[in-house]
Amino acid sequence: MSGVLEGAELRLVTPGEAIGASSGARAGSGVIIQNEKLIATKVGWVNEKNGVTSINPINSAYMPRSGDLVIGIVESVRNNLWFAEVNGPFNGLLPMSLAPWKVEFGAAREQMDIGDIMLARIQEVDEAHNIVLTMKGVGLRKLKEGIMEEIPINTIAHLRGENNSLLNKLKDASDCRIIVAENGRVWIDGEGNGISFVRSIIEKTRNSGHNSRFTENILEIIEERRSA
Repeated sequence: MSGVLEGAELRLVTPGEAIGASSGARAGSGVIIQNEKLIATKVGWVNEKNGVTSINPINSAYMPRSGDLVIGIVESVRNNLWFAEVNGPFNGLLPMSLAPWKVEFGAAREQMDIGDIMLARIQEVDEAHNIVLTMKGVGLRKLKEGIMEEIPINTIAHLRGENNSLLNKLKDASDCRIIVAENGRVWIDGEGNGISFVRSIIEKTRNSGHNSRFTENILEIIEERRSA
């Protein structure tokens, strides 16, 4: 569609803005058809794929779902559970029964205290929006080494690439362990130079993850690092 792409950059639109003619196009998420025109209903980047025009929002809120891998920050501790901020509308709670350690009642702080960071999965989200976490599972643990970064929720898929292809190349090029969680948090662990390289890619993801050539640009940067 004419006007959707401007060079390699996706077009930024606001609610009510006309994107283009509706002839031959279908409206996807964030787009309606009105008076034979495609109209944006949210702030974001116009994306056209397979004849469907949609809006990739600039900022998408994280909505927790059962099974999601999340990185949480402990905000408070009770005798038999931990409350963690998971970058969502509600805190997650980790009961002692779903922790990876045997903890005596009242001794929860001995394993994790306020400010500690955990890698967990969402066990369930109930009707009252309570988020129950679990750390019983392969790889789930308290994160001690490394650093945490954040990216917009809508750029997670861009950083991972198809079947995690881009993420795996980034791991190889940086020689770092990288965890990209569903709640927009990224854990990076490795040597200083590798971490710095990954952080530079994270910054590019935040600034230009919407770019239609984002994947190609990152692959070029990775190849340059490998050949240096």
